[in-house]
Amino acid sequence: MSIILDHVSYVYGEGTPLEVRALDDVSLQIPDGQFVGVIGHTGSGKSTLVQHMNGLLQATSGHIYFNGEDIYDRSYNLKNLRSKVGLVFQYPEHQLFEIDVFSDVCFGPKNLGLGKKETELRAFEALRSVGLPEELYYQSPFEISGGQKRRAAIAGVLAMEPEILILDEPTAGLDPKGRKEILDQIRKLQTGTGITILLVSHSMEDVAEYVDRIIVMNKGKVMYDDAPKKVFARYRELEEVGLAAPQVTYILHELKDRGFHVNTEATTVGEAAETIYRAIMTED
Repeated sequence: MSIILDHVSYVYGEGTPLEVRALDDVSLQIPDGQFVGVIGHTGSGKSTLVQHMNGLLQATSGHIYFNGEDIYDRSYNLKNLRSKVGLVFQYPEHQLFEIDVFSDVCFGPKNLGLGKKETELRAFEALRSVGLPEELYYQSPFEISGGQKRRAAIAGVLAMEPEILILDEPTAGLDPKGRKEILDQIRKLQTGTGITILLVSHSMEDVAEYVDRIIVMNKGKVMYDDAPKKVFARYRELEEVGLAAPQVTYILHELKDRGFHVNTEATTVGEAAETIYRAIMTED
């Protein structure tokens, strides 16, 4: 297992009148090569959860193991952990600062102490992997589009060659076309390299379309941890905590209530279209 969380709790403002338990006895295993979605309403603990995975936050209690080592051991190298567990924050383009895109992507591997040749090779490979056109490599990161900035920021993390990539709302603020382009590129990256990816998102459609597994956070606890179809089958329970299922789930349940023989476990538009088509053909 690449990451194990063992009874992890985290309290903001511990011992003060503003004390908040953001994580409450969370235990999880994230295997190598999995594409995981993390969902939850605002304040559910999802962003706090992923910030523990690369040591940005230290648990109030519990342990976290990366590749079998306890990251809270006094001798553990947190710098090495952060090079292996890459975290891309929401609106990561706000972190761009170099004179051009290529220099910005070089910053991470250069900071690892790599030589100029290896640094530049990694930067080129990372920029290619996110699908950024070569004519943009030497433009100012402040002169390219929002979606292009997002790709550049993700490339900056990929250039450090992490084993795990954590994306906290990577499509926030993008239009539907830009959102799809980014997520398609992330999925292509995941299937092509086998990298472990955690996608934090508010979009049920996005997680239904792309991930293998969904972790639902609620009040600092893991509410559900299962395949997308199993999680969204409990859409009524999700509604009770301020979440929902993909729109196709509601459409299919409505059709079933009206007598159509559709598969209500379909969670993507493609799956929904297929089961509706079959239902119509059966009716004929």
